[in-house]
Amino acid sequence: MAATSVTLSYPADLSRWDRDQLDTNHMRAYLKKTQGPAREGDVWEVFLDVGCCGDSPDVPLRVEAVGGDPELDEDTEIEYVEREACGVDTGWKVQSEDGPPTST
Repeated sequence: MAATSVTLSYPADLSRWDRDQLDTNHMRAYLKKTQGPAREGDVWEVFLDVGCCGDSPDVPLRVEAVGGDPELDEDTEIEYVEREACGVDTGWKVQSEDGPPTST
């Protein structure tokens, strides 16, 4: 039997664009197929799609809670919560104002 739900936290310094990418059906499907078993405290480094002109490192998603067995399947619900910023510098800097400001 697979997990009924997994709660993942993302850093507060993700842009709105990054958060929108996390919430896509294809990202949820990708996580269910490529991650697991899910254990509280695990960190999954994932790449978010930022398009052809973007700039984005891997984003650390931390497993905060697991409902049921740690294995994931297509029925596992993925929920997201925000956690403290960690200095990740992501976003669609070239073409979008949703990305974080660039360092000077």
